[in-house]
Amino acid sequence: MKIIQITDTHFSPNKPHFNGNWAPLLSWIEATGADLIVHTGDLTVDGADKDEDITFSMDLMRQVSIPMLIVPGNHDVGHFRETDQPVNAERLARWRSLAGDDRWREDAAGWRFIGLNSLLLGHEDDEEEAQFEWLAKALQDRAGRRVALFAHKPLFIDAPDEGDTGYWSVRPAQRRRLYDLIAAHDVALFASGHLHWAWQGRFDDTQLTWGPSAAFIIDKMEREMPGERLIGAVVHEFDTSVESEIVAVPGMTAHVLDDVVLEVYPQAVKPREAVE
Repeated sequence: MKIIQITDTHFSPNKPHFNGNWAPLLSWIEATGADLIVHTGDLTVDGADKDEDITFSMDLMRQVSIPMLIVPGNHDVGHFRETDQPVNAERLARWRSLAGDDRWREDAAGWRFIGLNSLLLGHEDDEEEAQFEWLAKALQDRAGRRVALFAHKPLFIDAPDEGDTGYWSVRPAQRRRLYDLIAAHDVALFASGHLHWAWQGRFDDTQLTWGPSAAFIIDKMEREMPGERLIGAVVHEFDTSVESEIVAVPGMTAHVLDDVVLEVYPQAVKPREAVE
C-alpha cells in the first residue's frame, strides 16, 4: 500500500502565488502509482472565510485520478479562539459542505488510516470532545489492524514533554490524551504538515513525519525548527511496518513566505508595535 502525503498547498483563485506548483506536483503524483493521496491541510490560502478558495482548490484536487482524503488546516477552518480566524460553527460548516468530512477513517492492506481535524484541539468544547470520542472508538474497533494517523498540526516541535508552543503544535493537555491513545493502540505513524519544515523522527514506537509544504518555505520571519526547508511531498509505503521518504518534487518552486506574506496571508501580519 503506497500513500502519497501532500500538504500546505495554499491554493487560491484570487491570490495565485503558489498555484504554479500544482502542475508539476500533479504530474509527479500520477507517475507514482500510489494507491491513495492524503492531503494534511492548508489546502487553501483563505478557505476559512472564502467559499471560492475551497471550491477552486477542490476542483484542482479532482484532477487527480488516485483517490484522495483531506484533513483541514488552519487556513481552511481557522485556529484558536484568540486568533483573527477562530474555528467556529460557520467555518466548520463551510469546509464540510464544500470539501467533505473534516475527519475520516479508511481500512486497507491490514491498516487503519485515520485523519484528524487537529484545529479542534485546544478549544475544549463539544466539537473537540466529540472528535476524541470518535477517535477512541476508531482505535478500539480496529480489529488488529495497525494504525497511521494524519493531521495538520504535529504533536510537538522540539521535545515530547515541551510546553505550549502556541501556533505551531498540539497543546499539552490534548497532546497527552493523544499520547495515551497512541500508546494503547499500535499507532505506527503520525504524519502532519503545518510547519513548512520536512523532518522524520520517533516518539516511543511511533514514527513521526512532517511533510514538506507544496507552496513555500519560511526564511527569517519564524524560528528555526528541526529538519530541512524543501518543497515536495512524502511517499509512505505500508507493509507490516511503514517506510517513509521525503521527496523534493522536480519542477516545483520553493517560494519564500517572507517575500510575499503581506500579499498572501489573511490578516496575518500586524504592526510590530501592536504585538509587542
